[in-house]
Amino acid sequence: MAQITTGPAILPEEAVRYYQGGREAERLRKGIGPMELVRTQELIERFFPAPPAVVLDVGGGPGVYASWLARLGYQVHLVDAVPLHIEQARQASEAQPAQPIASLQVGDARSLDYPDESADAVLLHGPLYHLTQRSERLAALRESTRVLRPRGVLLAFGIGRYASTLVGLVNWWIEDAGYLRMIERELEDGQHRPPPDWPGLFTTAYFHLPGELGDELREAGLEHEGTLAVQGPGWLVPGLEEKWANEDQREALLHVVRLLEKEPGAQAMTPHLMAVGRKGSGQ
Repeated sequence: MAQITTGPAILPEEAVRYYQGGREAERLRKGIGPMELVRTQELIERFFPAPPAVVLDVGGGPGVYASWLARLGYQVHLVDAVPLHIEQARQASEAQPAQPIASLQVGDARSLDYPDESADAVLLHGPLYHLTQRSERLAALRESTRVLRPRGVLLAFGIGRYASTLVGLVNWWIEDAGYLRMIERELEDGQHRPPPDWPGLFTTAYFHLPGELGDELREAGLEHEGTLAVQGPGWLVPGLEEKWANEDQREALLHVVRLLEKEPGAQAMTPHLMAVGRKGSGQ
């Protein structure tokens, strides 16, 4: 059974409210979520060391990736700022008793309760969205670096700067004055603040420019091995859910997304970016 540790609330109140609604547990099952899931899993398999290795899933939400990694044979420790996510991850872990998540903890990415050089790999998702100041993101990246063993790998995920603009164009939400003001601010400084009358939009966050993640990894002392577009422009395909349900069409779409993952244009159009960082052998 997974060990669970709890602690104080970390996220802003509006972000806690957003996640306490439970939507994160379903997000990867519908819309553009299945593409994100498949692409993230294949990128993890490409860059992570082989199991059994120790993985910290920081900002791991309800445990979708942590449960999957545990089934692959990794020793996975999940940290998240939302108590509901920890409870959902506990349930997911208990559903696979032969391959449970090793530990579950409500925690802060900037102050991880793990020893120096205790992990072979770190998966860093939500913290780089919700730590809206660069100094806070660097603190989280430095903490991930601290817990990594020499030559350990960090996969750091950010939301692309132009995501709201692109989805606003596709759905023609840009006619709404509040939505338009929101994307004007995002384009100016990356700060995402949903209008009060758009309760379904993503909560308070920072959206990265394509080159920023690599810059932040380097400033935190990691070797930046590259930044990739997770979905690229594939999420904008008309009738995506229907095409995804067709095996041949799904594979054609994924093939194109893989071809484009390193292209600057695709990195500008993707909703999620992933930067690969490596801890130096002398650190």
